[in-house]
Amino acid sequence: MEIDEKIKSLEECEKCRDVQIKKFSPLKDLIDFETLDGEYMRCECGKRPLDIVMSHILKIMIEEGIVPEKATLRRNSPVPLSGFYYSSLNPQFIGEKALILLHPDFTKDVASRLIREVPEVKCVLKGSPQSTVGQLDKDSQISHFEILEGDDTQINVMRTLIREKIVLVKRQSRHHIEVAMTTEDKLVRLHNYLNNNDIKKGTAIDGMCGLGALGIYLLKCGFEKVIFNDINPEMIEALKNNLEINGISDGYEIFNEAFEDLEFGDADLCVIDAFPGVDVEEIVKKAEKMAENVIVI
Repeated sequence: MEIDEKIKSLEECEKCRDVQIKKFSPLKDLIDFETLDGEYMRCECGKRPLDIVMSHILKIMIEEGIVPEKATLRRNSPVPLSGFYYSSLNPQFIGEKALILLHPDFTKDVASRLIREVPEVKCVLKGSPQSTVGQLDKDSQISHFEILEGDDTQINVMRTLIREKIVLVKRQSRHHIEVAMTTEDKLVRLHNYLNNNDIKKGTAIDGMCGLGALGIYLLKCGFEKVIFNDINPEMIEALKNNLEINGISDGYEIFNEAFEDLEFGDADLCVIDAFPGVDVEEIVKKAEKMAENVIVI
């Protein structure tokens, strides 16, 4: 995986011409739909302005009747997720097979048309961005966004304060939405916690590890051993892949259990990264029984 080459490909060329579409105005009042096709405003480098790509997508949604005739980019667009995120960089010009789209009212027919007519779309998912995707606890089922068409593989690349990049690969249909910048912020908070506290870099627990970013960072920071744990077996498989991608072959154990069932003692640190909105009071009490230091990210 040529990450540096992929990062460089996000840059626009000198001839890329920016355009800003009025987000709250009906799209039909702004662009002639007869001219809005896959080549509309495409630069010779192959990229198009993001607003134009989203306008093309919204045009199709209007024509297919899943949004109103007077739909606007701000109110009616699907969630556009990049197939490749690098840190906080948010490219305004995008090339082919760059976007994963999410909307609760997508259908298979609409997905097929989007893939066929909008070159920048690589995958179409049905679901709400407010939904909890994955497995919340041992009493809940694993939930997914529905893949209507395309490849939902997403790569996130985070810069770190130890001057190493961390790369995470995931299936966006199986994982809650978290872009590289959000994960990067978590890594900064973890880094500052380690720097501001006298913590022995012996054994750490990444209690709800998901894709493994925090535990991978701890290993790269010099911890002798990291215990990775997640209740969701799909995350465990993704974790194993991400450990390999980041060049980590030893210094860890992997558990696939509910955090409350995890039995481990005498750890130096336990990191908790729960789903947004989850009450972590009991989780922290459990963590404090296993580790000298506990941080909730």
